[in-house]
Order: sequence, then C-alpha cells, then structure tokens
Amino acid sequence: MSQMITAELVDLELDLAANSKEAAARSLAERMVALGRVSDLEGFLADVAAREAQMPTGLDGGIGIPHCRSAHVTEPTLAFGRSAAGIDFGAPDGPADLIFLIAAPAGADDAHLTILSSLARQLMDTDFTTALRSVSTAAQAAALIAGEAAEPETPQTPKIPGGSDTPDTPDTPDTPDTPEIQGGSQTPQTPGAPEIQGSSQTSQTSDTAEIQDLTETPTPEARPFRIVAVTSCPTGIAHTYMAAESLEKAGHAEGVEVVVETQGSAGFTRLDPAVIAAADGVVFAHDVPVRDKERFAGKPTVDVGVKAGINRPAQLIAEVREKAARGDITAAGTRPSPVEAAGEPGEGYGTKLRKWLMSGVSYMVPFVAAGGLLIALGFAIGGYKINEAPSVMEHFVWTDATSWAALLFQVGGLAFGFLVPVLAGYIAYGMADRPGLVPGFVGGAIAVTIKAGFLGGLAAGLIAGAVVMAIQKARIPAPLRGIMPVVVIPLVSSALVGFLMFLVIGAPIAKLQSALTSWLNGLSGANAITLGVVLGLMMCFDLGGPLNKVAYTFAVGGLAAGTDGSFKVMAAVMAAGMVPPLAMALATTVRGSLFTRTERENGKAAWVLGASFITEGAIPFAAADPLRVIPSAMAGGAVTGALSMAFGCTLRAPHGGIFVIPLIGNAFLYLLAIAAGTAVSASLVVLLKGLRGQSADPAPAMPEPKVAVAA
Repeated sequence: MSQMITAELVDLELDLAANSKEAAARSLAERMVALGRVSDLEGFLADVAAREAQMPTGLDGGIGIPHCRSAHVTEPTLAFGRSAAGIDFGAPDGPADLIFLIAAPAGADDAHLTILSSLARQLMDTDFTTALRSVSTAAQAAALIAGEAAEPETPQTPKIPGGSDTPDTPDTPDTPDTPEIQGGSQTPQTPGAPEIQGSSQTSQTSDTAEIQDLTETPTPEARPFRIVAVTSCPTGIAHTYMAAESLEKAGHAEGVEVVVETQGSAGFTRLDPAVIAAADGVVFAHDVPVRDKERFAGKPTVDVGVKAGINRPAQLIAEVREKAARGDITAAGTRPSPVEAAGEPGEGYGTKLRKWLMSGVSYMVPFVAAGGLLIALGFAIGGYKINEAPSVMEHFVWTDATSWAALLFQVGGLAFGFLVPVLAGYIAYGMADRPGLVPGFVGGAIAVTIKAGFLGGLAAGLIAGAVVMAIQKARIPAPLRGIMPVVVIPLVSSALVGFLMFLVIGAPIAKLQSALTSWLNGLSGANAITLGVVLGLMMCFDLGGPLNKVAYTFAVGGLAAGTDGSFKVMAAVMAAGMVPPLAMALATTVRGSLFTRTERENGKAAWVLGASFITEGAIPFAAADPLRVIPSAMAGGAVTGALSMAFGCTLRAPHGGIFVIPLIGNAFLYLLAIAAGTAVSASLVVLLKGLRGQSADPAPAMPEPKVAVAA
C-alpha cells in the first residue's frame, strides 16, 4: 500500500481547489499525473466520469470513493483529499468530507486489487475514518492509509458528518473472496496486504472449520438464522467489498450468520454448496450480473443494488427474514442489474423496452456477422445461383470451387437461420433472465416457421418475457418451488407462447412482414431516396446506440427475404454507418489544429474503424463536442444513404465495410456515395469548429482504441 499512496497524493485542504465532484477528481488526478501514475489526464477523468455515471460513488458517513479501471493508469494509485465544507458525491446523507480517488490499471493484478479491496472494507470502520479526520499533515494521512503508523489518539469519537450508524468495533480486513461466518473467528488477512492501523485482529480459524460449523445441525433452539450473500459492482474494487463488510457487521449485530461471496475484480471463490444448502435466505447486492446465480434457486431472496448493501444492511437482513417466515420464494436474481437489460425500477417503460430490444440485438449480431458473411462469400465464389446447389452431404467435389462455395453458403444459411430465434430468446432473457430463454427461442422458431420474420421475432421475445415475468409473480406451493426454474416455467411459458404465436398474433404479423418485404422490393425513385435519408440519419444520430441498432437490425432482418429492395437497404445502412468515423479521421488530417492531440491520435484509428463499418469510432469526438460532431455526422450519413439508394447499390453481406466491396452491386458508385458523405461531414465539422476558434490542446496522446466488432 505504501507504494500506492504517498504524501504527494494527499490534499488535506481540497476545498481550496474543488467545490464539485468533477473538480475534486481533477485536482486529485493532477497529483497522479505529476507523479507519472496517470499518462493522460483527460482520458482518465473520462473513465472516472463514465464509472460515476453508472452509479454515484458517495457513501453514508461522509465518504466519496470515485474510482475506475483505466488504460491511462500506469500503476495502481490512491489519492486522498479532505474537504471541510464537503463535496456532493450523491450519498443519501449529504456531502463527503473524505474523498478517495482510486486508479487501477486496466490489467491490474490480483495482489493490487486485494489491497484496494482491503482499503474499501476498512472505510466501513469508524475508528479509521475518525482518525483520518483528525490528522494534521499529509504525511500522517498517507502513513495511516498505508498502515505504516498508529492512528493518532483522539478524544471521544465524534459523530461522523452525515450520521453513520456503523458499529464502532472494527474488524480485520479479510481476504476479499474468502467467505466468513459472522459470530465466529474471522479469516486471517491476505499475505502481503498491509494492515491498516486501528483495526483489531481476531484469532485465526480455518475455512474448513467455518464451513463445518455452518453446516452442522445444532438443536433447533440454538440454530441461528443463516444468510448467504453475493456482492458485486461494475468496477469490482470498492463497493463490492464495502457491501460485504457492511452485511457481515450487520449480521453480527443481529445475531445472524452471514457468509458473503464477493465477485470482484480480483476474482471470486464460490461459496461451498453445503453452505448455500444450509442457508435460510439469500441477499444479492449487485450492479453487475451475479455469476452462477442458479445455485441459489428455491430460497427466499432479496435482490438490490450494491449501495443498498452498504447503506441499509440491517433492513435487507430483516427483509429476507420476513420472506423466509412467509415462505416467499423468489427466483434467484429476478432483479436485473443496471448492467443487464431491464434497467432500474425508476425507469420508464419506454427506456426498459429499448433496453430489452437492445439485449436481443446485441446477442443476435454475431450470428448475423458470421452467417451473413459466409452467405456473401458463397455468392462471391459460386455466383448468384449458388443457392440452388444440392446439399454438400449429397454432392461435394474437393477440387471444385463451386462445391466449396456451396459449403460456405449452406453453413452460413444455417447460422443465419438462428437470427430470429436468438433475437427473440435474448429479448425474453433481458426481461426475465434465464427462465425467459426457452419460451423466447421457441417463439422465435415459430416466427420463422410461420414466416413472420424479424417482426415476429420481436413480438415473440416480448411475449415470452412477459409470460415468464407473470409466472414468477405467482404464489407457488412449496412442493413445486424446487422444480420451477427447470420444469414448470419452461413448460407453461412455452405452451402459452406457442398458442399465442400460432393461433392469435402470428398470422397478422406474417402478413405485415410480407407487405413490408413487398414494399421494400418495389422501392424506386423518390421513395427509395427518402428511405435512404432516414436510414442514414438513424445510423449517425447516436453512433452505435439504440437508434443506430434499430436501423441496422431493420436492414439485417430484410436480408432473409433475399429481395433486391432488402439488399439496397442493407447497402445504404452500411455505407451511412461508415461515414462518421471516416469523416472525423479526414477532419483531423486536413485541419489538425482544430483538434486536441488526443483527438488527432483517435483520428488515426478512426480510418480503420470507419473502413471496417464500426460507427462507434466517432464516439470520442462526439463525446467531446456533441453539438458540432453529431449534426455533421448526420448530414453526411443522410447524403450517403440517399446516394446509395439512388445509385441502386446492393449488398448481400450484413457487415465488413470495404472488405466486402467485391460483394456489392455498383461498387464504384457505392464508394462514391461514401466519399461524398464523408466529405460533407468533415467539411461541416471543420467549419463549425473553425467558427468557434478551437486550438490544439497539448494534452498527452491517448492510445488508439481497441477495435470492437459492432455496427
């Protein structure tokens, strides 16, 4: 720990430099930059802000812990600031006066993460935080945090600003991923992880003895209530371990045995199955999906965000005890995490619907890319009649290119055939988690059978998710609870979805899909150009976001029809999606003085991203200057979409950018459309930035972003 924090990384008068959480993070981050711990200040602060956007990092008791993993961090680093006036980090009880900025490299090893997690647990100790409020020098604060000096003596423990109800008796930092049983001895500290002064250490007891103690069956009157818990957060450094510490302390105070599985960045050790089997209830305090949560099925479950585990552990323990007393068995993990698809309870239905659909699309895209490109290669090698070739099981000549083309086409066709079932299955998964998969896939397969296509898959997924959610809310007799996830829910939901798809809504959707296909096939003239403009605007509005994915999925869904109109739509969508990153790359090349050094470095990568049809390559530019970049990108995308449709360009592949140019109809005009849109967008960006008079920023260069396959 002493290498992670030094006196130079401590500011005991943070008020003088900051009055907001953004300013506080910047002030502390500048100290890291000065010591060479952070290579790019702006890039690192963007990562901190992105983490903060997922969930506020303020905690009850006057603590703020902004933190993130970042490629701009050269070594694990901790900076500390103290603010007399307090800075708002979103905690329910008010501003924070103790601010810890935790910076972890993208590839931080387990040892460093273990030390940081130990600090996170120690922040739940009021003696530790009280001592930090009383130190007078930066060196004392750094030594206290690093565990190299005894805490200064303090008078009667003052009330922590914000009012913390955490018990005063401190606990020893535990190995983050080793489960503990409250009421017994705690496990020893991780070798190599320094002890922070002021923490009392209890006698050592082996994990085996703890598990044996938990699984033995004492007399009924002596047996305490037992809870198993899982904690996790997006970064897996701070909140994960704070929630675990808070739950364990609350359990000890209530006379309840609590064993926590921390699913953090340093990995996790699964709870012993015997411990889970002996538990009377389950608490999930998580903001990322709980791994292997089916292990906890059939038990009373409280499912909340990780901050609830930190701020109100006693309430969660009381709630799970009440559920157990009522026999209320909740399917494990029915509350989707913020990282999953369903969204937070406070979100509107429109937001949730968008996230459910995006869940299906995200899982569908790999099938689209693999199947569509194999089909396109089959056409390229064997000609447009390759779809009439006999099965390669019946006829295959090793030396015949046509046979190999047929093989590619037929494998791609099978992969592409999963498009609608996967879309439906994972829409249902986004709504109802794993129980939604079976009825979702069944409904998607029915949509293919009745020729309801892409629209049928959307409907099937939403119906399947809704049916499963309704079943999960029903009060189930105790004898059936154990078989609900594997028998009852799949059986009942599949039957209901099949009935609705075959006999109620399937036929109308199939007719609508047929009418849409006919309309696309008959597009010409002004109608085709108008559609190209709309699709181009959608592709460039949010640069890979929901609206972009709607346009892309619409185009991909039409490929299955195999009509000339659907091929034109696919061509327009891919061409427009290539424009934003190519335009930003061109703009940074011709007028580099209008962009920061980081943006110029990103511009080099944007050439490759744009050429590969990865629209997200323009996101760094849009995030820095949305009012100039996004309208410019939309204008170029609209021009390209319109020209592609007007030129009658066609595309049978769903992805690939310039690498599938040989598979494009009217390839020269297609490239001309892309070039025209790129020129329009780049010109507008340069014009708008020039009017503002922006000059280059001497900030260090950001490493080129990794290329991710996305539309």
